[in-house]
Amino acid sequence: MMNGKEYLEGLRDNRVVYLNGEKIDDVTAHPAYENAARSIARMYDALHDEQMGKILTATTEEGYPTHKFFKEPKHAQDLLEARDAIAQWAKLSYGFMGRTPDYKASFTAHLKAFANYYEGFADNARNWYKKTTKEIPFINHTIINPQVDRSKPLHENKDVYVRAVKERDDGIIVSGAKMVGTAAALTHYNFVSNYGAQDLGDGDQSHALIFFVPMNAPGVKMISRQSYEQIAKTLGSPFDYPLSSRFDENDAVIVLDNVFIPWENVLAYKNVNVVNGFFVETGFVNRFTFQGCTRFAVKLDFMVGLLMKATEAAGTKQFRGVQANIGEVIAFRNMFWALSTAMAANCEMKNGVALPNLQYGAAYRVLAPMVWPRVKQIFEQVVAGGLIQLPSSANDFLNPELRPYLDRYYRGSGIGAKERVKLMKMIWDAIGTEFGGRHELYEINYAGNHENIRLETLKIADVTGDSERFKAFVDSALDDYDLHGWVNDTWVSPQKELVQK
Repeated sequence: MMNGKEYLEGLRDNRVVYLNGEKIDDVTAHPAYENAARSIARMYDALHDEQMGKILTATTEEGYPTHKFFKEPKHAQDLLEARDAIAQWAKLSYGFMGRTPDYKASFTAHLKAFANYYEGFADNARNWYKKTTKEIPFINHTIINPQVDRSKPLHENKDVYVRAVKERDDGIIVSGAKMVGTAAALTHYNFVSNYGAQDLGDGDQSHALIFFVPMNAPGVKMISRQSYEQIAKTLGSPFDYPLSSRFDENDAVIVLDNVFIPWENVLAYKNVNVVNGFFVETGFVNRFTFQGCTRFAVKLDFMVGLLMKATEAAGTKQFRGVQANIGEVIAFRNMFWALSTAMAANCEMKNGVALPNLQYGAAYRVLAPMVWPRVKQIFEQVVAGGLIQLPSSANDFLNPELRPYLDRYYRGSGIGAKERVKLMKMIWDAIGTEFGGRHELYEINYAGNHENIRLETLKIADVTGDSERFKAFVDSALDDYDLHGWVNDTWVSPQKELVQK
């Protein structure tokens, strides 16, 4: 397992990253990325920490240490321990870094158990399992096509989508673009596939691919969105932007311009069935919802604490309505921790590994996008104007002429002005800044299209037989009576009562 220093060194590899028209030479030393990179490095160092390492790591069957979520789970206890490891890493960013290295372990930890699923590339799957468990590389993923003209069928946009443009004895050449590479500039590899691959016409399946590509491979280019970390440094200080200045997972469009992919990095080639099935057939959807639900629960722990401290600072914690709102957020927090526990405790076995329960994972996918906006709304209603009654920056407190006014007019209930403003700025960064707005969009769309996550929940009920059981349950109630009354002796029909009278 690499440590933080080795992780950062691995990013200094001549990768091509663009931001604000500039080609970034070293993301580990650039103000747009450096603190986020160090936040990830902190996670790698935690693997080697004496205390945190006990929670985070385990020994593989081959005898080497790894992060618990990277290791094949054999039973529910393995999943519960992996859940605790996921939570431990998530706590290091207070739940605000969603696509940390353990996210892609949702996929890689099953590569050995489901190796034969990848027709013709089973050995590659096994080798990537061994590599990822030993090294714990940071892998981002891009499976969505750029939103160009979605009114057109796939084959009319084939020049945009990632596809194989040439086959060689030693691999394939791919071209196209993918979105959205969360934290891509800070990762070692990009996992590329297609969500809902189709024949492009005339038997063309050139975009039905699954492969890994190093971020410094010739032809790989990352086009970053604006950096909230850099904005935070430009406009203020950590006092003003305590979250965005260190936890911004900069999203990027990944351009693959005639990139060579050696065969050993390929898991599917021109195979629509394999590409479309790996989400469900290999347990990826079970695991990424497990990781996501746990991370979201940690984030809600943090938000509950923020809301409690905000109401204490305002002197409103004893108000009935305020307490009711805090209770609501606590209930949300409890629900997602319960879902996380239930996913592990009620796991199912497949190919010798324990899969987190998918019904509860589907519930997380549907509920989280509704809960986060509601939590944000509660903050806006309860903390209200306190989020705007803030000085422009920490520099205001350093101005001797201004400081007495701040100390008098910005203080709270049992808390000084500096401490109250520090707290309020933390809350505003979580929900009100551009960083906060991105997090709302992220949580709403994290697990997929808002309709698909509901449709897939219905499909799971159909496949598991739950739909038939639900209807049969209703039938059992309908069968209790007919036009003449109750059909059994448990209840007395009105007609019989009348006759007796």
